[in-house]
Formats: sequence, C-alpha cells, structure tokens
Amino acid sequence: MKRFVIVAVSLFFIVAGVSTALADKGQKGQFTTKAGEVIYVCSCGTGCDCGSLAKKEGTCGCGKSLVTSTVTKVEGGKVFYKLDGKELSAPITGTYACGCGEGCKCGSISQKPGKCSCGSNMVKVK
Repeated sequence: MKRFVIVAVSLFFIVAGVSTALADKGQKGQFTTKAGEVIYVCSCGTGCDCGSLAKKEGTCGCGKSLVTSTVTKVEGGKVFYKLDGKELSAPITGTYACGCGEGCKCGSISQKPGKCSCGSNMVKVK
C-alpha cells in the first residue's frame, strides 16, 4: 500500500510539472510596457498602419527602420509615444508577433506580417 501511495504521488507531481511547462506563458501578441520606458516603433509616422512595437531595434513589418521612442502612457488597449513631436499610438495587442519562440527577447508585435526586430518572421497570433 505504501508503494502505491508513493507511485501515485510521484505521478501526480510529474503530470503537474508537465502541465505547468506546457501552459501558455501569457497572452501571445501582447506588448508589455509602461510610461517612461524606451521602446522601438515604426518610423513611418501618422500614415503607417503596421503598428509595429518592439523592445529591440531592427526593422518593422512594413520594412522601415524602427526608431527609439519613450512611452508616454498606456491606456485603452494602446501604447502612446512621441515621434517627431507628435503623440502617436499603436495597439498593445498585435495581430502578428515574433515567431522565434519563448527565448526571444525582442518583444516585437505588429498589425501586419513581415520580419520582427530580431530578423525572424512574424507569425499570426492565435
């Protein structure tokens, strides 16, 4: 009986560990930031609809270079930042996100497909 209990408890911890390892690590395509944080944004300005945001420099979904900006506020599902003296915004949830996996630290999201700031392909968020 003692052996059965030990095996049952061991199996429980194995299943719990595997479930935790495979669990979603947060909402995919969600850009996390706060006011005052430096981010990289698409340099197209007000006419751009790619909505690319990243934690590292690179190129955005529309092929332009990402430029440094500072977050002014995060509210209403949008990230607000200044570019060329104008306050712009982009959705905090991307239709596309960097496809390089869990270890990637570029944090790229976009509303259009393309390459992320680390050079990997953007993938559609499920």
